[in-house]
Amino acid sequence: MPARCSLEESSERAARSGLSADIDLYAEGKATGFVRVPHSVHRSAYGWIPVPIVRIRNGEGPSVLLVAGNHGDEWEGQIGLGNLIRHIEPEDIRGRLIILPSANFPAALEGRRTSPIDQGNLNRAFPGDAHGTITQQIAYWIEHALLPGFDYACDFHSGGSSLIYIPSALVAHHPEPVILEKTIALAKALGAPVTFISKAPGGDRAFTSAASRQGVVALTTELGGGGFVTPQSLSIAEQGMRQVLAHVGLVQAPVPPPASTRLMETLGDDYYVYASEGGLFEPLVELGEEVSAGQPAGRIHFHHTPWREPEVVAFQRSGLVICKRVPARCERGDCLFQLATTTSAY
Repeated sequence: MPARCSLEESSERAARSGLSADIDLYAEGKATGFVRVPHSVHRSAYGWIPVPIVRIRNGEGPSVLLVAGNHGDEWEGQIGLGNLIRHIEPEDIRGRLIILPSANFPAALEGRRTSPIDQGNLNRAFPGDAHGTITQQIAYWIEHALLPGFDYACDFHSGGSSLIYIPSALVAHHPEPVILEKTIALAKALGAPVTFISKAPGGDRAFTSAASRQGVVALTTELGGGGFVTPQSLSIAEQGMRQVLAHVGLVQAPVPPPASTRLMETLGDDYYVYASEGGLFEPLVELGEEVSAGQPAGRIHFHHTPWREPEVVAFQRSGLVICKRVPARCERGDCLFQLATTTSAY
């Protein structure tokens, strides 16, 4: 993990960004506005991309950042945060709440994981570049201008268009036990059916790593996916948001206690199954099934040569199926399944 930035270093780096919010992110009360991302194109010589942002503040207390739309085709967090924005008021909290509901706004507009402007994957773009592509500039502003000063952050993800998860909290493993313990406590407050501990997706280039560099305790999620939203996944997102805010002392009103979560881990490449060739993916197991090492996971059918026998791919280890691919069409290297195993180490 790279060394954490000092506040002085972060301030200097933030000053280099060409992005700015058109609302005061520290003032009292509730305000809605946009982060302005300068974007000069043929149709708009002096234009800017409007990334929605909301500030709610009431006195002193914890400072919390809630993010969704880091990947534009992951809808549960975006809808859930939109509902939260409309229903939470300053008198409901003590402290400061900032909400960035569609962080990679160009990707969200297109319903894509990555930006249609530069093909950028925001959750693989940190720490960003103040003078880089649009996605790199957004990443730079989030890490160096937005994140410093927060106590906690939650980044709401799901499986997007290509994967579907058992609604889960994801804890990025942290080398400092105190930080890891605080993050697991956030996950327990969220109350998703599964919490799995793993390396940060994207390593040092992910949002959770950016938060860590700025001294912020950060949780992420995988709340369903498949390119659609279910009542279950949205309910977990919305209830979980409020439970996390109550857990850290921001929301003052009592909330129902969270459901229990199954603490698990994903430790290495053998927890995943990948397509061995391109073709049509036929899953042989479903989400929530317990599987064994060597058990057939799926078949790859070759529709361009249908007389050929399908290729069988197998699980390399035992575990619980927490994620599976949605589209049948696949290419070599596409993720088909992810497993997790129960742990008592934390």
